[in-house]
Formats: sequence, structure tokens, C-alpha cells
Amino acid sequence: MPNAAPDPCPAPAASASRTTVPDAPVVVDAPAQHRDPLAGSSEAPPSGRRPEPGPIAVLPRPTALFVSAAIAGGGEVAELTGRTRALIWLSEQRADELAELLEAHPGIGWVQLPWAGVDGFASVLPRYADGSGPLFTSAKGAYSEPVAEHAVALLHAVMRELAPKARAARWAPVRAGSSLYGRHVVIVGAGGIAAEIIRLLAPWRVRITVVRRASGAVPGADRTVTVDALHEVLPDADGVILAAASTPGTRHLIGAAELALLPERAALVNIARGALVDTDALVQALREKRILGAGLDVTDPEPLPDDHPLWSEPRCLITSHSADTPEMTAPLLAQRITENVRGFLGDGRFVGIVDPAAGY
Repeated sequence: MPNAAPDPCPAPAASASRTTVPDAPVVVDAPAQHRDPLAGSSEAPPSGRRPEPGPIAVLPRPTALFVSAAIAGGGEVAELTGRTRALIWLSEQRADELAELLEAHPGIGWVQLPWAGVDGFASVLPRYADGSGPLFTSAKGAYSEPVAEHAVALLHAVMRELAPKARAARWAPVRAGSSLYGRHVVIVGAGGIAAEIIRLLAPWRVRITVVRRASGAVPGADRTVTVDALHEVLPDADGVILAAASTPGTRHLIGAAELALLPERAALVNIARGALVDTDALVQALREKRILGAGLDVTDPEPLPDDHPLWSEPRCLITSHSADTPEMTAPLLAQRITENVRGFLGDGRFVGIVDPAAGY
């Protein structure tokens, strides 16, 4: 189950959400900090379906960084015409426009989407669930390092009770907080972010249980179970990190029943999508002190209204969807574009192929 996804472009001042993306350029002058763990792991499209090579359009508004990335892969970047065979699409806000464009230009055989998660294109992808239309690729896996780093930071913060301590205006009469060493961490999701979280947690000698949709062991995890066994592993969890894709099947995966199964010492971290958690149930669980606390980079709704009770909940830490900033993600998306353009023009293999039927 893949995970969360960033904006390739910075958000406008009027928006606190990364779910609406402006068409603005990103300039990245700093050396690359992060690596894409999936770089070099391209695969052939399903059923051997290979897009026809040809000119590439960068839309809805070309930006220098991503145009240069396509050119670096050998691509011919040009205006959208009947000759266009590939599309690099940089805006989730304009998904409906993408749908209209694809209908008007059936010659487009490959579309590169900007995020790891593709739930923002839920109005587009189901139209091609039967395997017709273009091949879609996303940035899934590319942003694993910064998002996993943030997940581990939130886990530490909740377990060490940093949120209530930071809000306090006087010296605490009692020292509080829990250590991560030797604890049991449940990770929901088995994509690139989960793999990076597992790697980062190694120094703390934690026991790791991965909950995933499909069966099969996950490297580095002590135990791997399918989603139908989620209730079995929650009562023994010291920390739960949500790193799964947002699909109809994962909506409110953590609801009142699941929160009731968690022990009072448990920390909940969500760096995936807000819809994975029943917000009202979480508010109630925190209010009644039935879990230790929550670290949320994403919420439902998003952005969270200014008067929402989670803002005043002392044991809830909210970071406003900043696990991966544009400065972190833009170089990674550019690298993914370059690699996929090479595949588009070369051996027909791509990184981050999306299954329109599954929604990730």
C-alpha cells in the first residue's frame, strides 16, 4: 500500500493544504539531500503495453525544473498538439482538466503524475480501469526519505510527550515521556515509506509489525499480517504509523473500534492521508485519554478548520502536511521524470506504474 505524496510546487499563501497545487515554478539551488530508493527499478507496463514514443507536453504550466528534467532524459518538450505522445502533469487541482485533455488527445500514451499518492485523480483513473487509455506513472516511492524521517520524528514527539510540554507555561511537576527503545511499532502500509521507516527505526531495536493488503513478508519487519488481522496486533502496539494509500477500502481504517483496541500507552502517527483516520473518533479518544497522543501531518478535513478541537487538544501534534516540502520533493520528482522519459524513449520500462483499477 503506497503512501503519501507531496506537491512539486509550493502552496499559495491563501492555502494551508497541499491538496491544492498552484502552477508555480520551483527553483532548487541546494545539492540533492535525498535519494529515490526506487531509482533504477523500472518495470515493463502491464500486458507488455508500451506507449508510442513522441513529443512530450509539460502542463498545465511548464516549469523550468521539470522541463529541464524531461530534456535531460532525451525528451522533445513541445506544445500540446496531435503529435503529443506523453504528458507530464503538475497539478492535482486541475484533475478535471486533465480528463478533458486526455479525451481530446487519444494519442497520449503516457502520463506522469506529480505525487506518490494518486487519490487526487480519483475522477480520472477509474475511466481507464479496464487497461485502456494511457499508461500512468506517479512519484510513488520517490519521497520516502523525507516522509519517513517526519514519521519517526512525530513518533518520538508523541512518545516523549513533547506537545503538552511545549504548550506548558511553567515547569512540569512530574517528568513524563516514554522511550522508543525495544517497543512494538505497527506500520500500516508496505510501500516505499514503510520500507524507509523500517530502516530508520533499526537503531532503537523495536519490534515491527507491518499490516498490508497483500500477503508476503516485508524485509526488516518481525511480522507481516494482512489488513484483516489489524485488530489482532493493535492491543500490543506502542506506536502505530499510518503509511498506506487512500482508497475507498482504507477510509477510516482507524476508527472508534480500532482506537478502542489500542492501549493507553499507544502513539498514533499519520503521514499518509487524513481519510485513513475517523477524526471524530480520534478527538473522542484523545479527550478521554484512551491513547497517549497523536502526531498528524495529514487530517480529514484538510486543511483543518481553525476552530477544530484537535488544535486545542494538548496531546495532539499537527504539522500541516509538511512531511515533504517542495524544496525536498522537487529534485526527486525531476529525477523520476528524467528516468521515466528515458524509459519512454528507450526500453519501454517505467518507475512508479499506477494501477488505475486499484487507485495506486
